Amino acid sequence: MTTDPRAALDRLVAALEAHLQAAGRRTGEADPAVVAAYQILADAFETYDEALYTAYDEVTPFVLYDDSDESDDEDDDEDDDEDDDEDEDEDDDLDDADESVDVKA
Repeated sequence: MTTDPRAALDRLVAALEAHLQAAGRRTGEADPAVVAAYQILADAFETYDEALYTAYDEVTPFVLYDDSDESDDEDDDEDDDEDDDEDEDEDDDLDDADESVDVKA
């Protein structure tokens, strides 16, 4: 689908305005109006980004993330913590090895 970038931008701005209004009237964590505005905003952004790329071979500096990826990110954080611990152990081993080396000048 080819979309005019200007029209897509206008829809994106309108979606941002609607999302702000919905957030301001939020009645709870899973307010259906906010959830709907969020999805419309995400769709409008993707449409704008695609139209911009199609028309001008240009993209925005923004990336949408999928809520289902959030649990994957938490798992990645745990893996990073484990990797950090391993790196510290390796550094300690290297420090111990440096202390045992007798260098003659």
